[in-house]
Amino acid sequence: YLLPLHTCRCQRWVENCRRADLEDKTPDQLNKHYRLCAKHFETSMICRSSPYRTVLRDNAVPTIFDLTSHLNNPHSRHRKRIKELSEDEIRTLKQQKIDEAFERKQATQELNENNEQNTVSEEGGEEQEEKAVPLTLEERENKDYLKSLFEILILMGKQNIPLDGHNVDELPEGIFASDNFQALLEYRINGGDEVLRKRFEMTAVNLEYCSKTQQKQMLEICENCVREETLREVRDSHFFSIVTDEVVDIAGEEHLPVLVRFVDDSHNLREEFIGFLPYEADPEILAVKFHATITEKWGLNMEYCRGQAYIVSSGFASKMKVVATRLLEKYPQAVYTLCSSCALNVWLAKSVPVVGVSIALGTIEEVCCLFNQSPQLLVELDNTISALFQDNDEKGNELKKICRSQWTGRHDTFEVLVDLLQALVMCLDAVSSDLSVRWNNFIVGRAFVLSSALTDFDFIVTIVIMKNVLSFTRAFGKNLQGQTSDVFFAAGSLTAVLHSLNEVMENIEVYHEFWFEEATNLATKLDVQIKLPGKFRRAQQGNFDPDMTSENYYKEILSVPTVEHIIQELKDIFSEQHLKALKCLSLVPSVMGQLKFNTSEEHHADMFKNDLPNPDTLSAELHCWRIKWKHRGKDIELPATIYEALHLPDIKFFPNVYALLKVLCLLPLMKVENERYGIGRKRLKAYLKNTLTGQRSSNLALLNINFDIKHDLDLMVDTYIKLYP
Repeated sequence: YLLPLHTCRCQRWVENCRRADLEDKTPDQLNKHYRLCAKHFETSMICRSSPYRTVLRDNAVPTIFDLTSHLNNPHSRHRKRIKELSEDEIRTLKQQKIDEAFERKQATQELNENNEQNTVSEEGGEEQEEKAVPLTLEERENKDYLKSLFEILILMGKQNIPLDGHNVDELPEGIFASDNFQALLEYRINGGDEVLRKRFEMTAVNLEYCSKTQQKQMLEICENCVREETLREVRDSHFFSIVTDEVVDIAGEEHLPVLVRFVDDSHNLREEFIGFLPYEADPEILAVKFHATITEKWGLNMEYCRGQAYIVSSGFASKMKVVATRLLEKYPQAVYTLCSSCALNVWLAKSVPVVGVSIALGTIEEVCCLFNQSPQLLVELDNTISALFQDNDEKGNELKKICRSQWTGRHDTFEVLVDLLQALVMCLDAVSSDLSVRWNNFIVGRAFVLSSALTDFDFIVTIVIMKNVLSFTRAFGKNLQGQTSDVFFAAGSLTAVLHSLNEVMENIEVYHEFWFEEATNLATKLDVQIKLPGKFRRAQQGNFDPDMTSENYYKEILSVPTVEHIIQELKDIFSEQHLKALKCLSLVPSVMGQLKFNTSEEHHADMFKNDLPNPDTLSAELHCWRIKWKHRGKDIELPATIYEALHLPDIKFFPNVYALLKVLCLLPLMKVENERYGIGRKRLKAYLKNTLTGQRSSNLALLNINFDIKHDLDLMVDTYIKLYP
């Protein structure tokens, strides 16, 4: 267990340990570098809240120490002596040792007699202190056997090896082939694992060594134990934020990937993957299960949640917004924000409740995916771009460079697409009409389908209108993913952005006329017929209104709802509470310097008052913080990020400032400055990319993504025996 940070409690722990070499160390040093074994605590001091973790009670003090056993221990001769003993004390201790040895001998004899009689005495209804009863040979062999199974499962998870092997349909009749788990078991037996060999030497070759049910039970324990290592750090940190990624398919079922943000004991902001949550179509049911999983199954206290963000695919945004709203109703300080890993314009586009926008986004992803799958296609696209931009090499080279990146996640995705559209259509047409054997049937077929989709007038109007509407939020969104100072000043520019969009809404007919003209010009260039969508005409069934023009149709069905939605989303995502929090970024010294040290964070820090260790001294402490940086030495640079400020050597002398900075960096909008601590999302993406949908497993995924987290095999074995006796 960690030594407590509380000065008085920490001093009592050190005094009871009789470690003179620790007396001059601070509680912070002891907490960070030293641990105390559970055997030094009375059983009543330990709270076992679940099979996966034990927690000390708040008033726990170590009292069980054997301070004499080292006297005759040759291995302890190099250890520091705690105290010089007098001759009388030595004689007394020797006599105590003789008495203890006699008592142990008697106790051993009694224990052996009890084992022979195979009797166990129990007192009903009262919790007894657990006695260390020696394991029988059978019990020891069983634990060793289970440990071998757990080792194989952990290996499979870390190396991303699916449990199943050959599909039964692939094998000739009468042929048996082991699955991957059983194959590794056999390999280990052949490699000399006596425990497994003894267990299975009389088992039939075509018999399963470990049933699917048992594998599932053991995998769940592996997953829970590995997850618990991260959750323990989150609880120690107190405050955290929840982030979900796009809905993914795990073996045919939709799941939400969940990540948690927290500041660890080394002052580093981390974003870790903690598991998948089964997705529910009903948003109210999803909200209930989401909350239950986080609080009851994973044991996090949502009272400490300071942020929530949801990266979603098109069509899922409205449902996740319900989840956010329900959590906000229960926990007002769990601020609903944008996620730093997603561009604002992309997030806004995915949330627009217009079917045409969702279809367009899906088409864009498919086009990008097709070209990324084939280097030859990218070369073909480069050649097409070169031919189209002969008079503007700089523009052409820039587009070529963009095509080789993940351009669908950019702030200016729709601008890039409008510029690239002609080149994409010409390239896909050339591939689909190529009669040579240069392209395989799959690429030719996809090229034909995507070319038809790109040359649909509905698609062209959609991307042109989205490009123009999102141009008002592009700079704002880009600053939100910039440096800390950019985020601070961006928060102050939101009013101007909303003013511009409201002005567009008031004059939507004029703006839409310009947008529609741009769309018709682009369609003409691509030889696309300007017409109403076929689905709309079919829906009219002869009741078609002759006054309904394409321009009016797209104004009502696309421009108006899109602008209205974006205005409302910006207001929701940048609530008053969120903006107050972002205003507190003036605590970062570089921002403070840009404001000429004329800041007033205490007015915005009210929302975090209960999170501060000494709220009554906040005003005085902030004054000292400003003076410290205003009168710094000429060679001292101002820390530019929260990460740099948290790692200042003297930050401990500003406990309120430290607490505020720690909570601020938890906001999902703030990027993880040190990439080393934000790899959870990258590993998640890598797992999904490298694993076939049918072979994905939520249990194995957690082991694979968190492969570097330590695991306790003995705990896994003991938990399994306890849960499945």
